[in-house]
Amino acid sequence: MTEKTTETGGSNAEDIDANRRAAIKGAVVAGLAATLPASAGNAAAQQANDVRSASNVQPTIDPRTRFPNDQPAQAQTWPGLQRDMTPRPDCGETSYCGSGRLAGRRALITGGDSDIGRAVAIAYAREGADIAINYLPQEEPDAAEVIDLIRREGRKAVAIPGDLRTEEFCRSPVARAERELGGLDILVSNAGYGWCLPDILEYPGEKFDQVVKTNLYASFWLSKAVIPVMKPGSAIVFSNSVTAFLPSEAFLGYSATKAAMVAFTCALAKQVAKRGIRVNGVAPGAIWTPMQVYFEAPVNNVKNLNALTPVGRMGQPVEMAPLYVALAEGTSSFVTGSTWSANGGRV
Repeated sequence: MTEKTTETGGSNAEDIDANRRAAIKGAVVAGLAATLPASAGNAAAQQANDVRSASNVQPTIDPRTRFPNDQPAQAQTWPGLQRDMTPRPDCGETSYCGSGRLAGRRALITGGDSDIGRAVAIAYAREGADIAINYLPQEEPDAAEVIDLIRREGRKAVAIPGDLRTEEFCRSPVARAERELGGLDILVSNAGYGWCLPDILEYPGEKFDQVVKTNLYASFWLSKAVIPVMKPGSAIVFSNSVTAFLPSEAFLGYSATKAAMVAFTCALAKQVAKRGIRVNGVAPGAIWTPMQVYFEAPVNNVKNLNALTPVGRMGQPVEMAPLYVALAEGTSSFVTGSTWSANGGRV
C-alpha cells in the first residue's frame, strides 16, 4: 500500500489535476444536460443544475444607482403612512430572499408597520422567524400590509397596536408576543420619534419628552420586560442612528437620545452577557421613511438628504435589513455591545 502525502502550502500536481478533472466533468455534464429535457427524473440535467448553482456569480451593484435620488418634496402629518409616500420606500417586499437563517426564531419588532421595522419584519419572516409587530393605532393601514406579508411566508404574525411611552404598555407586547408565538428570543427595538427644530428656545418641552420616552425609555422598559423570558442565544437589536455620531443642530432631542442608546447598547450587553444574551445596534443614516415627510419644520428637504451621503442618495429600508438579520442569527455569537453603521459613507 502506498501512502499519499501533500505538503502544506506547496503546489501539488495531483491536486491540480484533480481540480482540472472536476472542472472538465462539470463542463461535460452541463453540456450533456443542455441536450436533454430538464425533467425531475433526469439525473444528468439535475447534476448540471447543481453545477450551475455552485458556479453562480452574483452581479455587482453600484451603490450610487441602485435606488433613485429624485423623491419629490412632500409632507404628511405625524406619524405618517408609508403607503402614501411617493415613491413608496423599498422594504424588500419583492426583492428580499431568505435562506432559513432565523428558522424557528420568534421576534418582537417595534415600529414594524413601516420603513426599517417593516423591512426587518419581511426579512425575518423570509428567514423563517415568527413575528409580532408593535405600531401606533394610526398606522394600522401599513401594519395590515406587513401582517399579510408575514403570513404569506407561512409564518405566525401577531399585530400589537399601542403607544410605547409608558412602562405599563411596554410590558404588554412582550407578554403577548411570548404567549402567542410560544416564546421570544429576538427583540428589535426600532420605534422612534424625531422632532425637527434648530432653536432650543422654541423647542416645546412636551416634544422633548415624547422624543426621550419613545427613543430611550421604551427601549429601557422593553429590555426589562423581555430579558427574563429570553433564553441563552437570544438577541436584542436596537435601532440607533448616525446622529449619535454626527449630531444635527435640527435634531437636538433625537441626536441626544440616539447617542444615549449607543451607550445603553454597550452597557446592557455587558450586563446580560452572563445570561447568554447578545445586545447590538444598527445606526442608519438618512433613510427614505415616513420620518422624512412628517417633520413640521422647513429644514426637511429631500434634496439635501440625498446630498448628505457620498453615494449621492438616501438609503432604502431594505438595505438595512441584512444587518438586523446578521445581528440576530446565531453565527454572530461573538458580536455583542456593538453598533453597526449603515449611512452611505457619512462616517
